[in-house]
Amino acid sequence: MIVPLTESDTFTTDTKTESHKPLYEPNGVKQPNVSYHFNPDVSKYHYGPRHPMKPFRLMLTDHLVISYKLYELMDLYTPRRATKEELLEFHSQDYIDFLQSVTPDQVSKYVDNVLQRFNIGDDCPVFDGIYDYSLIYAGASLDATRKLMSGMSDIAINWSGGLHHAKKAEPSGFCYVNDIVLGILNLLRVHPRVMYIDIDLHHGDGVQEAFYTTDRVMTVSFHKYNGEFFPGTGSVDEKGIGKGKNYAINVPLRDGIDDESYVRLFKLIVEPLITMYQPTCIVQQCGADSLGFDRLGCFNLNIRAHGECVKYVKSFGIPMLVLGGGGYTPRNVSRLWCYETSVLNDVTLNAKLPNDLPSHEWFGPDFSLHPQLDGRIDNKNSKKYLDSVRQTIMEQIRYLSHAPSVQMREIPPDLTGLTDEEEELIRELNEENYREQAESKDVAKEVHVD
Repeated sequence: MIVPLTESDTFTTDTKTESHKPLYEPNGVKQPNVSYHFNPDVSKYHYGPRHPMKPFRLMLTDHLVISYKLYELMDLYTPRRATKEELLEFHSQDYIDFLQSVTPDQVSKYVDNVLQRFNIGDDCPVFDGIYDYSLIYAGASLDATRKLMSGMSDIAINWSGGLHHAKKAEPSGFCYVNDIVLGILNLLRVHPRVMYIDIDLHHGDGVQEAFYTTDRVMTVSFHKYNGEFFPGTGSVDEKGIGKGKNYAINVPLRDGIDDESYVRLFKLIVEPLITMYQPTCIVQQCGADSLGFDRLGCFNLNIRAHGECVKYVKSFGIPMLVLGGGGYTPRNVSRLWCYETSVLNDVTLNAKLPNDLPSHEWFGPDFSLHPQLDGRIDNKNSKKYLDSVRQTIMEQIRYLSHAPSVQMREIPPDLTGLTDEEEELIRELNEENYREQAESKDVAKEVHVD
């Protein structure tokens, strides 16, 4: 008698049953309430044929999330576009007016000093739909914050967001509207302290600059820094000013950092910061250009290591807004963000990509969720150097002996996110319903009298 070695040797499933089988395994812990905010229109825009930013990476990410059936685990939202008024909560009126009006056909009509003033150039070109594109990804981040503020979500994901370089009055580094700043400003309506953690290859300069003078937001950025690499900021000496002094934390890294070094340093720094600052909400920017083999990258991180940083932050049980960011090798960007979606949902994915993936050919030749991405660049981060960076930051933390207390003002949060037009329509519908109900009662009374 031949004894079956595995269950599959004895039992087989038909094609229909197999097609409904999930490609994830629960990790045996209580799953958080996760929401996924994605407007598919965001992937249709195009910076230009030679530009490294490719919004279609978001379509690839969504294809993976759907093929792995992760949508079964989350609340799914197609968010509305942000309104102009919402953008003006941070950005200047003249900049938003310019962004709203400029088109590729009109660029030549602007005098050079106007284009220079608004930092229009190779990094930040004018392309078709530039304003609408900005409204879509910013609207998704704002929608995610509303779900967190209302308690509907423990974790809210917007992979189209995380554009951390945009400034108050100009675009920067492929970023036109700073959805992170807009999202944090919204969160501060109900949260006394928000921590921002950035694991993009580049320094989160736009977010740091926006909150450089306040203690209500602690910005923590892990990034490459040598004084010249874009954006040129992010020295460990940049600590904040005024009430914000020592609430800006910068972790400057050198080329080639590997999984073990990065994850170890990340945990050693983040744990005492969360313990001391006691944030009531965490915003994590998960830029994928810190992966190895990124088109613009110079680190050696694999997908699991990057995801381990997300998993570690999640382990503190604090509400999280999770955003995308950089990442210029689309197939690896989408692999990463799909994997981190699984991490946030506490499930394990099959490493072999689903065969029914619509964009399956993009992921060859290995067709794996976890390609080998390390080893391309020598690690120039010695243990001595990383220890000195950590020690410097620990000295900075010493000046922050306790979480800052905040006197919260009563600001009714906009939890619905409805526009004025939508609220007016709902009001009219309600009034119509009330009239119909009143008329029905009158008719019922007349019948009863008869």
